[in-house]
Amino acid sequence: MHCHVSLQVVPNVSEEDLYPVVDKVIDMIKQSGVKYLVGPMETTMEGDLRLLLELVAGAQEICLANGASRVISMVKIDYKAGGVSIDEKIKNHR
Repeated sequence: MHCHVSLQVVPNVSEEDLYPVVDKVIDMIKQSGVKYLVGPMETTMEGDLRLLLELVAGAQEICLANGASRVISMVKIDYKAGGVSIDEKIKNHR
Protein backbone atom coordinates (compact mmCIF):
# COMPACT_ATOMS: atom_id res chain seq x y z
CA MET A 1 0.00 0.00 0.00
CA HIS A 2 1.37 3.39 -0.95
CA CYS A 3 1.63 6.11 1.63
CA HIS A 4 3.44 9.43 1.89
CA VAL A 5 6.33 10.33 4.11
CA SER A 6 7.52 13.93 4.10
CA LEU A 7 11.02 14.51 5.43
CA GLN A 8 12.81 17.68 6.39
CA VAL A 9 16.38 17.28 7.60
CA VAL A 10 18.30 20.04 9.33
CA PRO A 11 21.89 18.89 9.74
CA ASN A 12 24.06 20.79 12.21
CA VAL A 13 26.73 21.88 9.72
CA SER A 14 28.16 25.19 8.60
CA GLU A 15 25.95 27.42 6.47
CA GLU A 16 27.98 26.73 3.33
CA ASP A 17 27.67 22.95 3.86
CA LEU A 18 23.93 22.92 4.52
CA TYR A 19 22.63 22.62 0.94
CA PRO A 20 25.32 20.18 -0.20
CA VAL A 21 24.45 17.80 2.66
CA VAL A 22 20.71 18.10 2.01
CA ASP A 23 21.39 17.50 -1.70
CA LYS A 24 23.10 14.22 -0.80
CA VAL A 25 19.97 13.14 1.07
CA ILE A 26 17.82 14.02 -1.95
CA ASP A 27 20.21 12.08 -4.21
CA MET A 28 19.77 9.02 -1.97
CA ILE A 29 15.99 9.34 -2.26
CA LYS A 30 16.27 9.74 -6.05
CA GLN A 31 18.48 6.66 -6.35
CA SER A 32 15.99 4.59 -4.32
CA GLY A 33 13.51 4.69 -7.19
CA VAL A 34 10.55 5.88 -5.10
CA LYS A 35 8.33 8.64 -6.41
CA TYR A 36 9.24 11.90 -4.69
CA LEU A 37 8.60 15.62 -4.86
CA VAL A 38 11.14 18.15 -3.60
CA GLY A 39 9.70 21.27 -2.00
CA PRO A 40 11.38 24.30 -0.48
CA MET A 41 11.01 22.98 3.08
CA GLU A 42 10.72 19.19 2.74
CA THR A 43 10.75 16.28 0.35
CA THR A 44 7.64 14.10 0.06
CA MET A 45 8.09 10.46 -0.91
CA GLU A 46 5.50 7.94 -2.05
CA GLY A 47 5.79 4.19 -1.54
CA ASP A 48 5.76 1.37 0.97
CA LEU A 49 5.95 2.67 4.54
CA ARG A 50 8.80 0.38 5.59
CA LEU A 51 10.93 1.40 2.62
CA LEU A 52 10.26 5.09 3.21
CA LEU A 53 11.21 4.77 6.87
CA GLU A 54 14.46 3.10 5.81
CA LEU A 55 15.12 6.16 3.65
CA VAL A 56 14.45 8.40 6.66
CA ALA A 57 17.03 6.42 8.64
CA GLY A 58 19.46 6.62 5.73
CA ALA A 59 19.06 10.40 5.65
CA GLN A 60 20.24 10.63 9.24
CA GLU A 61 23.30 8.53 8.47
CA ILE A 62 24.16 10.61 5.39
CA CYS A 63 24.04 13.81 7.42
CA LEU A 64 26.33 12.41 10.12
CA ALA A 65 28.71 10.93 7.53
CA ASN A 66 28.99 14.38 5.94
CA GLY A 67 30.01 16.32 9.00
CA ALA A 68 26.81 16.96 10.94
CA SER A 69 27.30 16.69 14.68
CA ARG A 70 23.54 16.40 15.08
CA VAL A 71 20.48 16.13 12.81
CA ILE A 72 17.01 17.44 13.53
CA SER A 73 14.39 15.82 11.30
CA MET A 74 10.70 16.43 10.89
CA VAL A 75 8.73 13.48 9.50
CA LYS A 76 5.07 13.45 8.44
CA ILE A 77 3.25 10.27 7.42
CA ASP A 78 -0.02 10.02 5.50
CA TYR A 79 -1.20 6.41 5.62
CA LYS A 80 -4.64 5.59 4.24
CA ALA A 81 -6.53 2.35 3.61
CA GLY A 82 -6.29 1.71 -0.11
CA GLY A 83 -3.24 3.94 -0.48
CA VAL A 84 -2.77 7.52 -1.54
CA SER A 85 -0.89 9.24 -4.37
CA ILE A 86 0.91 12.53 -4.71
CA ASP A 87 -0.99 13.20 -7.95
CA GLU A 88 -4.32 12.72 -6.13
CA LYS A 89 -3.39 15.39 -3.62
CA ILE A 90 -2.05 18.06 -5.95
CA LYS A 91 -4.01 17.54 -9.18
CA ASN A 92 -6.13 20.65 -8.57
CA HIS A 93 -3.00 22.78 -8.19
CA ARG A 94 -1.02 21.71 -11.26
